[in-house]
Amino acid sequence: MKAIRIHEFGGPEVLRLDDVEMPEAGPSDVLIRVVAASVNPIDCKIRSGSMKGALRRPPPVVIGWDAAGIVESVGATVTRLKPGDAVYTYPEFSRGGTYAEHVTVNESQVALKPKTISFAAAAALPMAAQAAWTAVVSVGELAAGQTILIHGAAGALGSIAVQLAHHRGARVIATASGDGIDLVRSLGADEVIDYKTTPFAEVAKMVDLVVDTIGGPTQEASWSVLKPGGMLVATAVPPPPDRATAAGVRSSFIFTVPSSTVLDQLAAMVDAGLIRPLIGREMALEEAARAHSMVETGLAKGKIVLHVGKP
Repeated sequence: MKAIRIHEFGGPEVLRLDDVEMPEAGPSDVLIRVVAASVNPIDCKIRSGSMKGALRRPPPVVIGWDAAGIVESVGATVTRLKPGDAVYTYPEFSRGGTYAEHVTVNESQVALKPKTISFAAAAALPMAAQAAWTAVVSVGELAAGQTILIHGAAGALGSIAVQLAHHRGARVIATASGDGIDLVRSLGADEVIDYKTTPFAEVAKMVDLVVDTIGGPTQEASWSVLKPGGMLVATAVPPPPDRATAAGVRSSFIFTVPSSTVLDQLAAMVDAGLIRPLIGREMALEEAARAHSMVETGLAKGKIVLHVGKP
């Protein structure tokens, strides 16, 4: 089968289209024929070597951690899925391999794809949407009537967080710029702050939950907007030790574990019209290196999806 592999860590040029052996499915695995895979910023970090520890194995290795496709076969103990099912998945980092014509994934990390969107749109959801769910629902425990501030709200994770928070009945404040301002407002944000012209800390006050997808100065300025006992959930950069305590609030740095249960709930929300993914560009699998370059240089607006096979 065809797959994109790295034989060494480095820039986008190390991504190579190779002929590789078909993956073998274990007893609790499903073998998926990949229709589409999407590119995440963490893919680039793993490729570059800055997060190579997440692989738990040396190159050569097929990368990619988001996909949608068709189940071709299932292991002996698999009960939830069957051949022919249309599915989407975020496999664990120690396996991965979605930039390929086939991938094997543990049943616990695969769910039936939303019926109302394409395979490409479904491939754009799993990792970012599950991370947003972890930040807003599982860890943030956002409730109706509370106020949330979401940084990077026009991004893949932030845009889903806005929609989840809106659906939960919270007051949603978001930061964005340019075309992202109207986009984020259309997703359900009650107030959108143009971070290029307005310091958000001058506008957002007494916030229950901050979702920080950026880190650095943005994270540091966020402590002051939280109400006493509020929480900052970071997805990109861990907060400094004891910083939350000094501010009289709480903090958490999240790492999202793949979950078919969460994917099932997200699919139901998509089909109910409550959330939608943002796709910036669709490209061929062979263009993976170009896609990585676009992500790293900030040229990608919305998620980049790689077309791998036919539905």
